[in-house]
Amino acid sequence: MLLDSSGESGLTFRTLSERLATGAGAIYWHVENKSDLLTAACDAIVARTMASCVAGATPQATIRALALGMFDAIDAHPWVGSALTRVAGQLPMVRIVECLGQQVRALDVPDEDQWAAVSALLHYILGVAGQNAANTQFARTRGVDRSDFLDAMATVWSQLDPNEYPFARSLAGQLRVHDDRVDFLAGIDLILSGIESSHGR
Repeated sequence: MLLDSSGESGLTFRTLSERLATGAGAIYWHVENKSDLLTAACDAIVARTMASCVAGATPQATIRALALGMFDAIDAHPWVGSALTRVAGQLPMVRIVECLGQQVRALDVPDEDQWAAVSALLHYILGVAGQNAANTQFARTRGVDRSDFLDAMATVWSQLDPNEYPFARSLAGQLRVHDDRVDFLAGIDLILSGIESSHGR
């Protein structure tokens, strides 16, 4: 995909028309401007992700599937994370909110508390997935190997003053071997546990 290889700056009507072997006028027939084009591309990724991953047996399983699907989609298409921040009231974001909202309702969260629960899940998913994608892009563009980077960071943390930084120092070993996707899902589980416990489930 053009956006994956060139990013948002590489997405122009001229470049897209050349890639599709058509005229720019044919594209303008469907979308008015670059913003609409980006929104449509973002919505295609979000819709495809939701269709392929939202099939959990329980509301919790569905939320986990959606969260991990979006995490992987944003990792594969880093521009989606930033695009979603600019289309807050448009269809790509509404799709995600609707799915999360239906699952939160299925957890019997009272109406007055549903938005807070959905908002916490939404911001965690997009924030962590977006940061993970940004880290991956940063490493790629600079030729940084993830294992080498984490090993170097862990070495620095392990040498911190044990009196000033006892917690960070204690994490050095875990830092070397942690799995971003596992950590991400652990955060989702913490939010779900909070939602359930605050409503007596």
